[in-house]
Amino acid sequence: MDVYLPIAAVTQDVFVLLAIGLGVGFLSGMFGIGGGFLLTPLLIFIGVPQAVAVASSANQLVGASLSGVLTHWRRGNVDFKMGAVLSTGGFIGSAVGVALFAFLRRLGQLDLVISLSYVLLLGTLGSLMMIESVGAVVRARQPGARRRRLHQHTWFHGLPFKIRFRRSKLYISALLPLGLGCGIGVLSALLGIGGGFLVVPAMIYVLGMPSSVVPGTSLLQTVFIATSVTVLHALTNQTVDSLLALIMLIGGVVGVQYGTRFGAMVRGEYLRVFLALIILATGAKLLGDLTVPPDSRYSIAVNE
Repeated sequence: MDVYLPIAAVTQDVFVLLAIGLGVGFLSGMFGIGGGFLLTPLLIFIGVPQAVAVASSANQLVGASLSGVLTHWRRGNVDFKMGAVLSTGGFIGSAVGVALFAFLRRLGQLDLVISLSYVLLLGTLGSLMMIESVGAVVRARQPGARRRRLHQHTWFHGLPFKIRFRRSKLYISALLPLGLGCGIGVLSALLGIGGGFLVVPAMIYVLGMPSSVVPGTSLLQTVFIATSVTVLHALTNQTVDSLLALIMLIGGVVGVQYGTRFGAMVRGEYLRVFLALIILATGAKLLGDLTVPPDSRYSIAVNE
């Protein structure tokens, strides 16, 4: 069944959009990520304009992430204090990212920047995650192997303005999660990502948070950052397609519930291997699209 998306100005199969929302929601619940890193490229692959895909992905992430937060909250696995600091930085980064988005769009370079950024980001992160997670699987299978510390204390753990995060059992500088949230806000505005696939490893390996509270806290900051990005894009760039986001949201809210349950049954290192494979495959597809020559070297576009 086809549906016309007014802001995207394209017609899409509603069941395909629901399936995308369902799959991304499943991954959100399983890994504690917003899923925008996968959602935005998938929309681009099926023909949604990149500017609309970015802004509408951020909109869709709000509902799916909120559903996941409620599930983790009922289990007591959300650090609200850490989430608040991350979200504060995210609000600042969102404003900067939306302004940069509008600037690149006026220059006519937005689509190229989005594609190249995804290829670089997904390729680098996927490779690092694959190396680490495969190593963790190998160590786990060795009898009597010593368990490696998840994070090491470095110079940035000595930064001022320290706060005690009791749920995460941490006493660290607020500048760390604040800066992390700011960076995620910029990337969310530019690429339509919730930032979970970046913030989850950073929470574990940089901040040193316990794995049990990472997914819920990550989804919490995704809710607030995605909300601010959506509002700013709608007001500044008018690229949010509410109908597109609503259809995917329906599938996402259902998928996140099943993903949360499935993730609780699988060991963390195996989940990270699976996530690394998904990230690398998505980056490879985007890189392939960039290298394929167009059917026509020139095209005529009408500016509205």
